[in-house]
Amino acid sequence: MQELTQAVHRLGSTLNRPFYVIAESDLNDVRVVRPADSGGLGCDAAWSDNFHHALHTLLTGERAGYYQDFGSAAQFATAWSEGFIYSGQYSPFRRRRHGNCARGTPGWGFVVCAQNHDQIGNRARGDRLSAILDFDSLKLAAACVLLSPFLPLLFMREEYGETAPFPYFTSHAGTALIEAVRLGRREEFASFAWEQDVPDPQEEATFLRARLTPDDMWTPCQGRLREFYRELLWLRRSHPALSHLVMEQCHAVACDEQTILVRRRHEADEVAIVLYFGSAAAEVIVPLPAGDWSKRLDSAEPQSVGQTIRVASSDDIRMTLPRRSVLLYARLPRPAEMPTPT
Repeated sequence: MQELTQAVHRLGSTLNRPFYVIAESDLNDVRVVRPADSGGLGCDAAWSDNFHHALHTLLTGERAGYYQDFGSAAQFATAWSEGFIYSGQYSPFRRRRHGNCARGTPGWGFVVCAQNHDQIGNRARGDRLSAILDFDSLKLAAACVLLSPFLPLLFMREEYGETAPFPYFTSHAGTALIEAVRLGRREEFASFAWEQDVPDPQEEATFLRARLTPDDMWTPCQGRLREFYRELLWLRRSHPALSHLVMEQCHAVACDEQTILVRRRHEADEVAIVLYFGSAAAEVIVPLPAGDWSKRLDSAEPQSVGQTIRVASSDDIRMTLPRRSVLLYARLPRPAEMPTPT
């Protein structure tokens, strides 16, 4: 892997084009993205399965298979701050200790997602999040990915909530291979205890179900979801605290079992992100630092954007959070920090 990565980088230098090697690795081994001259494999980035699994369990409540290792808000907060959740701890699913510490790794060393071709295609029926979650939950999932200090990956048309499944399909010729794949798929799902029948990957109907929805057939809700993604991307570009991918300047803490507060900063720019996974509205204590905070995003009440709250020293703010919601606040400069007029 190290030799392959070095060869790709040499080719990029020869062609004067940036080439990147991204590892689909679930080893939780920081050596995958560590430079070769520091004993690593030198990959430019690696997928963060921990981030996906922790987010998925909070959104869906699923705990079968490898999801049994996840499920708490505290774990997801760790993924934001440290990259890996399992950095040497015991993994019940793997029945051994797993991973090592990723502190100090640049945020762009990790690729995060709410869904990808593996996590959807390896479900029994290839169902996307849009098939099992409501509109509010899809917006929360989008915010978690696009406001994180990592490289975001969006899977084929998730930005409008494509509902067509992405089942595993094949077009093999050999009878023995076809039967081996069918058997392997059934055995693979045994640990997940899914009750649905696994679609035959060789049937043409399995492939046809994966066809995407034409643009002119989107629902109004799908159009609104796409606009929400556009807003998140605009925030990511316009705030240095969000566009600079540095884990050391990202601090996440679980306020309770359903709420996470994330603080990100770069130089004078600081933002606070409130992620609420509860299925019903609730009053939550959110430990915002002292200062004036302007609301820049509210997934439940977009008309409230622009409102300012003032946090006194050592105060905790009580917020009534709608179900499955996300808030983003930007810290306003103190009077002494305001630029001097010229």
